[in-house]
Amino acid sequence: MNTSEFISLLGEHQDKPLLFEYAPGMLVGANYHITEVKHVSIDSVDCGAGTDSWKETIIQLWESPSELGKRDYLSAYKALGILRKVGKMTAYNMDAPVKIEYGNTMFHTAHLHVTGFNVNDGQLIVKLAVNPTDCKAKELCGIPETTSAEATSCAPGSGCC
Repeated sequence: MNTSEFISLLGEHQDKPLLFEYAPGMLVGANYHITEVKHVSIDSVDCGAGTDSWKETIIQLWESPSELGKRDYLSAYKALGILRKVGKMTAYNMDAPVKIEYGNTMFHTAHLHVTGFNVNDGQLIVKLAVNPTDCKAKELCGIPETTSAEATSCAPGSGCC
């Protein structure tokens, strides 16, 4: 999801509490705060000497230890207000992918991709996922592409070992 789509999503659901699902069935606590919004420019060189560049919007979430047990989530309206204020201070690249930076004592800090959303029981639930690392120069490095079936053929319980 890009920055424009994320901001539009919040605008369409301003009346709802905003929840983030960082893993299946695992929600960021209601004690979260948006603590930083980063406009990131990345210039990279991959293992095949290929260059690339792109921009990202990274929204950092932090769970306040002093608010453990809090039940009311930040509203999409308030989150939208924060993002609009940031946008007035430093312009967004609206086409940039939006990522959520989050971690807690049970989950490593990561830049999570927004994979979708649900509206359940009057709540806007933003679905997040970790993208694994990958080799961008597979052909040049002689690494064959794998199909998802091959990648999981030796998964636990598959009987291959």
